[in-house]
Amino acid sequence: MTLPRRAQVSLSHTPYYHCIARCVRRAYLCGSDSYSGRNFEHRKQWLLDRIRIQTSVFAIDICAYAIMSNHYHLVLHVDPVRAAGWSDAEVIERWTQLFTGPILIKRMQAGDALSEAQRQSVSDIVRVWRQRLSSLSWYMRCLNEFIARKANAEDDCTGRFWEGRFKSQALLDEASLLSCMTYVDLNPIRGGLAESLAASDFTSVQQRLRDLACAAGAVEKKRPGIPLLPFSMNNAHAASIPFNLQAYLVLADETGRRVVAGKPGAISEESRGILAALDLTSSQWETLCLEIHASSLRAIGSLERLGAFGRATGRKRMAGAGLLRRVYNR
Repeated sequence: MTLPRRAQVSLSHTPYYHCIARCVRRAYLCGSDSYSGRNFEHRKQWLLDRIRIQTSVFAIDICAYAIMSNHYHLVLHVDPVRAAGWSDAEVIERWTQLFTGPILIKRMQAGDALSEAQRQSVSDIVRVWRQRLSSLSWYMRCLNEFIARKANAEDDCTGRFWEGRFKSQALLDEASLLSCMTYVDLNPIRGGLAESLAASDFTSVQQRLRDLACAAGAVEKKRPGIPLLPFSMNNAHAASIPFNLQAYLVLADETGRRVVAGKPGAISEESRGILAALDLTSSQWETLCLEIHASSLRAIGSLERLGAFGRATGRKRMAGAGLLRRVYNR
């Protein structure tokens, strides 16, 4: 049964969400189609370019991403407080980067005199736009509709390009956030398309590694990447991932080695110490990264947080309590 989005999102309980969109009709988002012989790898750049534009418009940050042949993953951070702080003029300027505004907005921007009723109409429009600029649904809608139209035009066809609505998972605590980011960053490795984080093309972890190499002067930056939400242990950034970047990279690398044939796969003592701070064993961490995030659960976190999230979104029972108990058995 399809749930309304309001039953899947509660920003008062978590700003972090894992979103997945998948193609239909044997459509290829980005991969090579052995049946027709066509290659669609160039569509990966379409997606990256559009995400970059939307990140500059919406009050929504990118924590992690992975673009695969017929689907993509995003881990998003929704920041309605930032949108609330924008002036009306900034809201209008941001929204009209993606959509053509109504005549009334254009008249206001041109400096035309407006009546009291018209100014109230402008205020009502801006209020709606402000809410949409921090809406998970509107972010994904703008992204998916743009890519679908462009792909259908290239394929010279009409009809649905995406498999219904996008799927979303609420990430209710730090452990679920970091394990989900690892799950997303390891997609090419788990799919047998890469053997290391650095070789995992079109993933956020590859971009973070390249950004570090560029900062150290080891390589030259060829093109701008997607603005990614930074890691910060001391809350130096207004919005940040509450973890150490180097520790995350080591943990993701060691987790990835567990699924690559012929590689020594073990969580080091250093990483086990990091996991202890999350109140997880290495076995529980692997269960989260490699099993639970691949499930269809609507929310992932401790049983207490899962129950609170369910009550906030109007559900008497949240699926997955038995599965999550394997990890959150404090």
